[in-house]
Amino acid sequence: MTITRLAHVVILASGWRRAFIAFVAGAASALAMAPINAWPVLFVTFPVLIWLVDGSAAGRWSGLVTAALAGWCFGFGYFLAGLYWIGYAFLVDVKTFGWLLPVAVAGLPAYLALYTALGLAAARLIWVRGPERVLAFAATMTAAEWLRGHLLSGFPWNTFGYAFAEPLVLAQSVSLVGIWTLTFFCLAICATPAVLADDKADTWHPYRPLFLGVVVLAALVGYGTIRLWSHPTGYVSGVKLRIIQPNLPQDDKFNYSAKAQVMDRYLRLSDRATGPQSNGLRDVTHLIWPEAAFPFFLSREPDALAQITALLKPSTVLVTGAVRAASNASTTDLRAYNSVYVIDPDGSIRGIYDKVHLVPFGEYLPFQRLLERIGLMQLTKVIGGFLSGDRRRAMDVAGAPKMLPLICYEAIFPGAAVPRGERPGWLVNVTNDGWFGISSGPYQHFQQARLLAIAEGLPLVRAANTGISAVIDPVGRIVNALPLGVEGVVDARLPVAIEPTINMAYGSYFLILVLAVSLIVVGWRRLRA
Repeated sequence: MTITRLAHVVILASGWRRAFIAFVAGAASALAMAPINAWPVLFVTFPVLIWLVDGSAAGRWSGLVTAALAGWCFGFGYFLAGLYWIGYAFLVDVKTFGWLLPVAVAGLPAYLALYTALGLAAARLIWVRGPERVLAFAATMTAAEWLRGHLLSGFPWNTFGYAFAEPLVLAQSVSLVGIWTLTFFCLAICATPAVLADDKADTWHPYRPLFLGVVVLAALVGYGTIRLWSHPTGYVSGVKLRIIQPNLPQDDKFNYSAKAQVMDRYLRLSDRATGPQSNGLRDVTHLIWPEAAFPFFLSREPDALAQITALLKPSTVLVTGAVRAASNASTTDLRAYNSVYVIDPDGSIRGIYDKVHLVPFGEYLPFQRLLERIGLMQLTKVIGGFLSGDRRRAMDVAGAPKMLPLICYEAIFPGAAVPRGERPGWLVNVTNDGWFGISSGPYQHFQQARLLAIAEGLPLVRAANTGISAVIDPVGRIVNALPLGVEGVVDARLPVAIEPTINMAYGSYFLILVLAVSLIVVGWRRLRA
């Protein structure tokens, strides 16, 4: 089948066939994300979206509604295939949450698909004939993705720009333009084959947009090649890290009766000798444990603190995730924070960071009191939900540069993860992806955290309960890592941060520029029509 014939089939499709084509194209687009990273598939699926908008006027409803429905079906397929792993979390406590699994697995994609519907409807509103419609598509879909990343607490997971996270040379582009402008480039470049099916008598030769897209893609690869070559990995003198990946089952993570077994595993792994020249923990300056490491309030368990003090050597600092009871918490009103502790070798708690960006339905419920009254609770089962910290902030850590802690998915919010004016020397992402088993979820989380390191020009140290734990340099090279689903330790030196990236200073301006230029070009084309 020729590309022209395929385009006609898509354009002329109606009813359930049209919805099915959009759904399949969306589901196939999820292959562009981790762990598959087959981003060239978007050269097929994005043209399908272009053709669906081309044919939207042929539907029995108005063009806007028809385009929106196609966008929703595409988005539903994309998010259903890309976020299926969320259902694993509801199987941790099947008796309590199992009945909600289909609601969560289908409900979240159904909601997120509304943004795709909005993007395609907006594209239809300014649609033009010819290659300029690719810019209309890229601009409105990028705007919709930006809204998805910011409205109602935001959820930018798997925004289309992450398709360019592999290979590493291509991922460097995020340090130049940021993830939202990279999303625009991904949409525009991968949609250009749609023009190959256009009338050959049109003003532009149909191969020119595709050629221009390939040139831009090659330029991004060239930029990445130069950046990787010019930034070899350097290391902070005198800092040796040890990251613990305990691979604890979720049943133990939140079971107080498993307190002794949990502590034993952390202590055993922390003091493990990892090589012929290793002296256990004696050579380690900074020990890092993952999110919510204990099934208890650490500050209220003096025996656990005593064990930690006995473990730590005179030059070793512990950075660990832990649930922290609020200062005014009581046995009848036990409110808590999801926190990071910095513990000195003498066992004193030197610093605390409380998670700011909490996970809806995981750590709190919207309309918490109302939903609790009807018997619902969030997955962590903390009555009243977790409390939110006041702000993100860098922390002093003895023997190392200032550290910025990021708990769980706080690492996926581009532009918001690192506070302005508080540039740290390294990022520490503690997380517990054990909720999601051996699935795509932890790979996607790791990929997005890695791109944050590249976007900021900062090294990232990641401690995950079940993986993927790693040390990543400021251009995204993996210094050392543990795979998903294994118990072990990661020993590595701390990479040195590089100069602030262009994205940090001008990333938002690049986004405004590409959107404005695209809309001007599309507007000019409409005036000429």
